[in-house]
Amino acid sequence: MSEKKKPPQAATPPEEDVRFGDELPVLPIRNAVLFPGAVAPFDVGREKSVALVEDVHNLPGPVIAIFAQRDPSTDDPGADDLYPVGCAARVLKALKHSSGNYSLILQGHTRIRLDGMTQTSPYLRAKVVRVEASPQADVEAEALAMSLRDVAKQVIQLMPELPREAGSLIDSIQEPGRLADLVAANLDSPVEEKAALLETVEVKDRIRKVLRLLTRQLEVLKMRERINSQIKEEMGKNQREYVLRQQLKAIKEELGDDEGDQGDLDGLEERIAKANLPSEADQVARKQLKRLRAMQVGSAEYTVVRTYVDWILDLPWHTSTDDNMDIAAVRAVLDEDHYGLDKVKKRIVEYLAVRKLKKDKKGPILCLIGPPGVGKTSLGRSIARALGRKFVRVSLGGVHDEAAIRGHRRTYVGALPGQIIQGMKKASTVNPVFMMDEVDKIGHDFRGDPSAALLEVLDPEQNNTFADHYLEVPYDLSNVMFVATANVADPIPPPLRDRMEILEIPGYTRREKLAIARQHLIPKQLEEHGLGPGSPHAPEGVDLLTIRDEAVEEIIEHYTREAGVRSLERQIASVIRGVAVKVAEGDASPRVIETEEHLREFLGAIKYTSEVAERTEETGVSTGLAWTSVGGEILFIEATRMFGSGKLQLTGQLGDVMKESAHAALSYVRANAEKYGIPRDFLDKSDIHIHIPAGAMPKDGPSAGITMLTALVSLLTGIRVRHDVAMTGEISLRGRVLPIGGVKEKTLAAHRAGIKRVILPDRNRADLDEVPREVRDELEFHYVSKLDEVLAVALERMPEPLPAKEETPAASPASN
Repeated sequence: MSEKKKPPQAATPPEEDVRFGDELPVLPIRNAVLFPGAVAPFDVGREKSVALVEDVHNLPGPVIAIFAQRDPSTDDPGADDLYPVGCAARVLKALKHSSGNYSLILQGHTRIRLDGMTQTSPYLRAKVVRVEASPQADVEAEALAMSLRDVAKQVIQLMPELPREAGSLIDSIQEPGRLADLVAANLDSPVEEKAALLETVEVKDRIRKVLRLLTRQLEVLKMRERINSQIKEEMGKNQREYVLRQQLKAIKEELGDDEGDQGDLDGLEERIAKANLPSEADQVARKQLKRLRAMQVGSAEYTVVRTYVDWILDLPWHTSTDDNMDIAAVRAVLDEDHYGLDKVKKRIVEYLAVRKLKKDKKGPILCLIGPPGVGKTSLGRSIARALGRKFVRVSLGGVHDEAAIRGHRRTYVGALPGQIIQGMKKASTVNPVFMMDEVDKIGHDFRGDPSAALLEVLDPEQNNTFADHYLEVPYDLSNVMFVATANVADPIPPPLRDRMEILEIPGYTRREKLAIARQHLIPKQLEEHGLGPGSPHAPEGVDLLTIRDEAVEEIIEHYTREAGVRSLERQIASVIRGVAVKVAEGDASPRVIETEEHLREFLGAIKYTSEVAERTEETGVSTGLAWTSVGGEILFIEATRMFGSGKLQLTGQLGDVMKESAHAALSYVRANAEKYGIPRDFLDKSDIHIHIPAGAMPKDGPSAGITMLTALVSLLTGIRVRHDVAMTGEISLRGRVLPIGGVKEKTLAAHRAGIKRVILPDRNRADLDEVPREVRDELEFHYVSKLDEVLAVALERMPEPLPAKEETPAASPASN
């Protein structure tokens, strides 16, 4: 049976003489529930249902059982497919259609419970039991009925599709049970909820359930009314604004002052014509201009489109600067701005030479990697000045949103292009020097990975059609010279690192720092503090302050400990500020800073001293070399022996690899104890403790292997390590010394610390070519391939092996 059900209407109370037996024909209905007292139409089309109607409709006042189906898709329902409580109904009218189907008008009479099927063919018949509610004439039932009546009236007011007589019908029903059934029959609720109401016999419980469902429907209707009011108000506001703008336009036309907006768009069209845009960008710009002419000037969309067109027109599409092709002049500018950095300068001159021979050579993509303060960022400005190009810099440190590179789509409020396109607009040329600072500090999260977006920017095969999400027009970046900077290469993703030409900038030597201070730092700070040549506070031809090389060397040696020159510049600035205070107080006499006493007045006590000689005065202490992200460092490894049970204790926040190196060193010493004059059972009653100071700094890597071995042998033999020796190298259990990395940075650190001898693995011999000649000339290098060679250089004397007769087990501890 297919059923199309209209809202039931309340009928007169069922006549008292409507009687039926305990067995009735059963008509299953889908997607509906019939309540007592309700009159509703139903369409009947299933075979068994048609057979039932044809059998009973000729009887006077036929009564049938109406039960709702649990699953409307069931075509031949049984007892288990029907809800247990239904309604005995009288067939008021049956109309047969030409298709053979029937339309019925049914009037609900009373609740009945299904008590078992007695017939399944040609239609269903079942035993039924009346379900009568006990009389409810108490005050609570009346109060619940009044509440239900009030809520029902509110719902009727919010539903204009209901007839006006619905409110009067609600008022005319006084019996609480009949009122609950009437409202339940008209609720817009699922069949499951209505079936549950039909099964609720007790009147007060039934009213409470109906009231709960009706209140929910009332809240939904109120929300709908509120939404409709807001929409009407917004539409009214927009309509009013449109009318006012049309009136304003008419007034301007009367006054002859209607050139504002139209003239502005005409000027925009003229700019598009003169911009000589690429074909795709030109099509997009003209299309957006056409949209602008059809929009209201004050609308939000007008502003968005106008801003987009302005971005397209403001970008440089063909404007470029001519490169300075005088190689000698470029070299002079680079040397004027920076001391040293020969590798980078050589690469820039090479690019310029190739560009001179091949005009369409694409810009290089360089990545300068080095510790802080070595001049990576300022080198980018110097390159731009030398080539005669514009300079743009963006900082990528901490950027974790892909939109920072590619921009936001225009659907978002306040959308803008990414930093690449913004930088190109700022440069106003297609071939600037574009510096991307701190590419090793890019983050990533759920918003995307900016380093992945940079893959297209930094790929010469792709960046000629760079796609920004905001612009949505290909933009050519192939003429840009990209220069990236980083402190460490490891955090840079390998695909991104592969697209860049890595140029490593190591730390400066003492001689380089002195030259940089003399040529750049001191003149700059004197000028910034008003004490430079030509200062109005100085007598003519007299310098207020002169800082000698001896003073600068003292600052480098005892007041700074860095790979770059930032701290050196701050210390020089501190000296100059101290002199500026005296000049401001009226003491304008010339000053010369050249001794430690002069520096102590402005910088205080010495901050750094060489600890090498002091640390290695005792046995069990050796000096190692380490690589860090800020350059090379020296580190001391201390070993001590104490009463115990043969354990090895490691402290100093060591990584797993360094711990394994310590265990390997101890294993080698135990295996070769007699060779170095150490009793074989030295660990039976002892514990060994290896400590690396500066415990707050994490340390890891295999290069401290020979340093740990030297400290252990020094401790167990009582032979001190030479105070002027530092070493680095990985060890194997077979006594081999394996190569390590960071030789250049470690060698410079040894030179800064005053070390005279450096022990390196033999296979690292070629790495010294990168070390400045002045450092190589001042250091003595020892290349080793076996651990015995390490001990021969590092210890004050080589330990002697134990004679065979002395190889006796250790004596047991004395007992009382």
